[in-house]
Amino acid sequence: MRSHTETSSEWLASLSPWPKDGFGLDRMRALLAELGDPQLRYRSLHVVGTKGKSTATRTAAALLHAEGLRTGAYTSPHVSGWNERIVLDGEEVDFEAVVGAVCAPAERLGATQFEVLTAAALRAFAEAEVDAAVVEAGLGGRHDATNVLDAPVVLLTNVSLEHTEVLGDTREEIAREKLAVLQPGATAVLGEPEWADLARLSGAGRVLAGGAREAAEAFVGRAIEHEVEVALPGRLELRGDEVWDGAHTPEAVDWLLEHLPGRDYVLCVSLLADKDVDGVLSRLARTGTTLVATRSTSPRALPAEELARRAGTYFRHVEAEPDPVAALARARALGTVLVTGSLYLLADLSSSDRKTYHSGAWLRG
Repeated sequence: MRSHTETSSEWLASLSPWPKDGFGLDRMRALLAELGDPQLRYRSLHVVGTKGKSTATRTAAALLHAEGLRTGAYTSPHVSGWNERIVLDGEEVDFEAVVGAVCAPAERLGATQFEVLTAAALRAFAEAEVDAAVVEAGLGGRHDATNVLDAPVVLLTNVSLEHTEVLGDTREEIAREKLAVLQPGATAVLGEPEWADLARLSGAGRVLAGGAREAAEAFVGRAIEHEVEVALPGRLELRGDEVWDGAHTPEAVDWLLEHLPGRDYVLCVSLLADKDVDGVLSRLARTGTTLVATRSTSPRALPAEELARRAGTYFRHVEAEPDPVAALARARALGTVLVTGSLYLLADLSSSDRKTYHSGAWLRG
């Protein structure tokens, strides 16, 4: 139970990120009903996929805002802090207030951490009277807490093997779970055209190839001439001569390799156990020969020693340091650093690393 002295963020951090009674939408729908079903008070653009969802979400929101729409954007996970997840017209909301507004019913219903965040975002967008909400799905789609929207447009960025114990063992099974958010007759915008037939079988009335821009254009029903730039923490982010990027799938590493400045890095890495660990490590070996393995605070993270053992196949020099802060310090002592793998690692380090850097980012499109 939340104490009177506990902040909204502290209470939120104490909640379980996983449902104790299995995945489903009953509790989420009950929570939103108590809040007056805010998700029905605006039109939505739903973003699903394996990687690039946060950048696509923020980019689509920026394009819609450039068209004169009052726009909300909801992304996950965060790197710099909880407040990164909910923005209105490109500006972070009063996070303590928007989460505090849903605490009582959420606690009474036993909502999970992600359900609380999602409800807080959807309510905040309604209170702000947005014209459009661009909402990133968390895990999958069918049973995700965000699958409460009546979205006329759904963007599927891409599909890779992830969370196979929940979503399925093949890319097709995973794509089916993600496209299950489609409402009958909605427009599906696909970053990978191979899923066109599956999108139609899932109820899409129209199928387009493209990304954030095409999704935003489908939402407003016209071409958008504006150009926008977005920068998110932990997405090819420059911190001095360091690079921080949450490349947690082989495909994400392939993208990173195409855009990474230089190659001779010391890697500070944590990976979740349910990822394609060897696929990621084998590709990361092209960025440097030294790796410091660590473990993020996510309960799904591989132990540092296990990650180091598996990295030994691909890297000339490997060390294990379970504490992320100590691991980063060790990597810095060895050379120019690339912090990568799980976004949870980047979040852990961002909350503790107080050095001032010049930061920038490229748009991951």
